[in-house]
Amino acid sequence: MNTTTTATAAPAAAHTWPRTIDCNGTAVQLDVIRAGDEAALLAFAEALPEQDLLFTYRDISQPRVIKAWIRESVDRDRLPTVLARVDGKVIGCTSLIHDDFSWSPHVGELRVVVGAEARGLGLGRQLIQASFAQALALGLEKLVAQMTTDQRASIAMFESMGFRAEALLANHVRDRSGRKHDIVMLSHDVNEVAARLSAYGVGG
Repeated sequence: MNTTTTATAAPAAAHTWPRTIDCNGTAVQLDVIRAGDEAALLAFAEALPEQDLLFTYRDISQPRVIKAWIRESVDRDRLPTVLARVDGKVIGCTSLIHDDFSWSPHVGELRVVVGAEARGLGLGRQLIQASFAQALALGLEKLVAQMTTDQRASIAMFESMGFRAEALLANHVRDRSGRKHDIVMLSHDVNEVAARLSAYGVGG
């Protein structure tokens, strides 16, 4: 993945769905998750390596988890999700987890996953930018992302977009084999992005 530029996010009003973006010459459609996306999401999840599933909030290779995900996103509007597709096939996704009734209603957690065949296109960066726009629209002030410490390329990408390591959680997740993994938590100030956009005359 390209890790040389700093995060920018288009203002929320500029994001209409679906829309097509260019990822290194590949036309990719971004759209919010919809009620009919269950089969496409499950096919995407089943093709992911187990290590990549640790990026997701739950094990999305399970049909019941996909159903709950869509219900939370579509019916309850509590888990904003954007899917990336090429020729109708899901190749990546980003979700923004937040809870207005928690002690941290101003914080959102990003969960970004890109399929193996779509890596190196800059798609992860585009998905993060889409979630930044959603965070701005929701009035969130801080974004966090968690990943295992051995996912170095992903950590580097997030850091290149302005995220900074904030905590290391030892033995925090356990994979299907029972092996425990350390998690690094990175964070970014959403207001900093908004201020940067304003300085360049974007948004407002």
